[in-house]
Amino acid sequence: MPHAVSRLRSARMALDTRPKLDRGDARKPRCPGCRLGPGYCMCALRPRLQTRVGVCLIMAEFEALKPSNTGWLIADVLPDTAAFGWARSTVDPALLAMLGDPQWQPFVVFPGEFAEPERVVNTLPACATDTAARRPLLVMLDGTWAEARKMFRKSPYLSTLPVLSLQPEQLSRYRLRRHIRDNHFCTAEVAALCLELAGETHAAQTLDAYLDVFTHRYLQAKQTLPVDEGNAAHRTLRELSRC
Repeated sequence: MPHAVSRLRSARMALDTRPKLDRGDARKPRCPGCRLGPGYCMCALRPRLQTRVGVCLIMAEFEALKPSNTGWLIADVLPDTAAFGWARSTVDPALLAMLGDPQWQPFVVFPGEFAEPERVVNTLPACATDTAARRPLLVMLDGTWAEARKMFRKSPYLSTLPVLSLQPEQLSRYRLRRHIRDNHFCTAEVAALCLELAGETHAAQTLDAYLDVFTHRYLQAKQTLPVDEGNAAHRTLRELSRC
């Protein structure tokens, strides 16, 4: 069954079928499950994990169409992932319903320097086994840095939510798009860091390994090189999938 990002991609493509919006799919075939070309498919490696953390992706207009988008990987791994398209003048009622659902405690994941100090938090409550406790919901603005800043500023329904500001020490490993600064993380890296904060260590490590495998296969396909299924990323993902 297609996950939330896949469904959003299909809906976006139905609005405008011009080849320039198809982001490469019109030029060469891609697997609908992982967006990789023939010979590079990684659908068989997809892990599915149950966590108490949910993810709500708010995606810029064309983000779901990009084969390099890593919000897709989050939805692959975490079943409780929702995805909504962003528009300045309208908001999906289902998004508002999710943010207001009493089972969730939403946190907007964004640098604290852009929010009022009283809204900023640097930690998440560890996921308790108490089923009555509200579950952390990571509200992630998925797009370029300029698009994410615009979404943060122009979305009044986010203005009362706490802002989870990460302070990671390591540099980004993401190599599929160029970032202006090394401390700009891709969406899947940010989600993994948040899972670690919530005490979901196995899920964080699995998502990181899954991102590494996707990156390897994407770049190999781009250069028409063979996949190295014995490399460190593939070995780590297999080991974590057995846990």
